[in-house]
This record gives sequence, C-alpha cells and structure tokens, in this order.
Amino acid sequence: MNINNVKRAKKRIDISYLSNLGIQAYGKDNLYPQRMYDLIRSSANGGTCLDRYQTFIEGNGLNNTDFAEYECNRSGQTVDDIYRLIAQDLAIHRGFALHVNYNMMCQIVEVSHIPFMQCRLEEETEDGKVVHIMIHPDWTGHKTRKGNTIRVSKENVKKIYAFNPRKDVVLSQIMSAGGIENYRGQVLWFSMDGKWEYPVPIYDKVVTSLSTDEGLDNVQYRNVRNNFLLAGMLVHKKGSSLGIDDDGNQIESKKNNDISESLNIFQGDENACAIMDVTIESEEDKPEFVRFESNNFDNKFKTTEESVTSRIYSAFGQEPWYRIRNGSLGFSSEILSEAYEYYNSYVSKERRAISRELKRIFDCWYEVANPSNDYEVQPLVYVSNTKK
Repeated sequence: MNINNVKRAKKRIDISYLSNLGIQAYGKDNLYPQRMYDLIRSSANGGTCLDRYQTFIEGNGLNNTDFAEYECNRSGQTVDDIYRLIAQDLAIHRGFALHVNYNMMCQIVEVSHIPFMQCRLEEETEDGKVVHIMIHPDWTGHKTRKGNTIRVSKENVKKIYAFNPRKDVVLSQIMSAGGIENYRGQVLWFSMDGKWEYPVPIYDKVVTSLSTDEGLDNVQYRNVRNNFLLAGMLVHKKGSSLGIDDDGNQIESKKNNDISESLNIFQGDENACAIMDVTIESEEDKPEFVRFESNNFDNKFKTTEESVTSRIYSAFGQEPWYRIRNGSLGFSSEILSEAYEYYNSYVSKERRAISRELKRIFDCWYEVANPSNDYEVQPLVYVSNTKK
C-alpha cells in the first residue's frame, strides 16, 4: 500500500483568519491551547508526565544566581520568577510570550510574563511577517471584571507590536503612538515550531490516549463508588421476624417490596458488605441468604490501561520512569541518576531556547544586568541520601 491509499490524517490544528478580531485562529474554535491544557490536566498520567517535563526544563534555575535575583519589572519580579513562568508555558504549550517596555533611549527597561494562552497572532503581511500580537485575558469569554463578562470582541483585544529591538523601529513606534506615555511596548512571542507558527504541545500526538486515561479513571471511580458491593440478600416471607431486640421483643419487617427506591444504599465503597433485606409473599421455607458476587470492571480494562500509560510516558520521552514504575528496571540510586542524566539531555533544546530569548532581551537592557553573559540553565541532579 502506498501513501495515496492510506487514510488521510486530519490536521492537528486548523488555522483560519477571524476577520472580526483580526487574528489567525489557534485551532478550529480558536481555543486549541485551552482545550489541550484541560485535557492534559484531566489525565492522571498525563499530568504527572507534564509536571516532570516542566521540572526538568526549569532545572535548578539559571547558572548566574545574581542575574536570577535581578528585579526586572515594576511588580518586583525577578528574572528567576519570569524564568519559572516561561518554563511552565514552554512545557504546556511549547511556546511562551514576554512583554517589554522601553525608555526614550529605545532601551528595554522592563520585562513581564504574558500567559501564552492569552496570545494570538495577527494575520501575516504579504512578506510573511506578523506585525502585532493580539492579547485577550480569556478567549473562552467566561472571565469577568467587576461582575461583567469580558467579551471576546475587538475592543477588548490588546494589539501590541511584535518584538523588534532595533532602535529605529522602536523610535518609529513610539512616535506613531503619540509619545512614550502612550506606547504599549512590544511582545516577544516564541514558538518551538518556528517563527509565526502556532506550536503543537509535545502531548498532542497522544490526545486519544489522554482522553482514554481520563475515562479509565472514571470507570475505576464508578467501580468503587457506585458498584454493587453488598455481601448478599436475605429473603424471608412477609411477616416473619427478623430477630429479637434489646428488650426481648421480636423485630418485625417494615420494609415493602419496592426495592428500586433504595437501591442506592447498596452501592459504593461506604456501603460495602451490606445485606439486602427482601420480603416475599410465598409460603416457601424461608429465610434464605443468597450470596452476591459483584462485577469488578478493573480487570476488563487492565490491558488498555497499560497500553495507554505506556503511550503517554513515551510521548514525553519518559520511558525510563515508566520502566521504573512497572518494575522492569528496579529502583536504585544508580538507575535514577542515569534517568536524570538522560532526561536532562532530552530537554536541552527547550533550555537553549529559553537562554537565547532571554539574551535577546537583556542585550538591549538599559544597564548591564548580566555582566557574565551567562544565560545557561543548571540541570537537575539526582541527590541520593544513601550513606556510603
């Protein structure tokens, strides 16, 4: 079979132009990053892998601790604060955005983080450039301010120039805005998939597995919380005694035959091993205790669960942790140290990207904020508490 006969795969992201907002849509409904974030956080295994991915990207922080502690905006945030938020966005979306402000000398004096989910690209010009980055606090249209919903409309979308630190360009933009007091600065928008390309997160390839993982969790939840876990059923004829109370009197059955109204009292973990009392009309020799065996649905999905978990770990390049988890590698300081070394190399590309973009900004800073010119990230190192 050749490629022409293979069922055609669907595009991962649909890009269209929304003329009413002046943007390139990020996905069919312009909510691709929001939906992907909701999906990954709904998956227990996906969320675990994402947290580890983010942790290794962030590493032990920047090499230059003096630079990491440097305050870089009016809110008092340090470079390290910004760096942590960048690592988070890069792990979740494979992209990040930073806002910079300039002084009259066209030097950068402030840098702040912008949540990547809030950013969209303006339509490209004829020469393939994007002039503005469009920002809205909530593209789903649910966020409110002072009790009023922030509608997704053109008047509520901020239009800010894309990052270009050339002094002549910055000066022209300041003059066009009517002065430095009206100038909104620029946005450095970065994508691991290339310039002016909406990024696809690392876990996009396993969206079906992530959704399945959430479904498996729901099955396990319902199996424990809503399954019939009663020990058995006591069947006796109507009017028969159920026993003797503390005063020596017979306990008569007061229940009717309509069991359906109270079936929920026999469901779930809190009602496990309960006994159902059923009154019958016949004159047969009763009471009789009928044992029940509940259906355990966990075993029916065991193979699916193992396959799904393996695929999710593989998508994040975390096969060593998966093998440690299922016991095929064992668990020792040496194995964990090698796993750390492997994954540090796996995320080196993301770390280099962060270092490059930070350098681009601070090369145009109004003062020398990082004399060492060291923007590298310290990798995570496994620390064993085992005494030799």
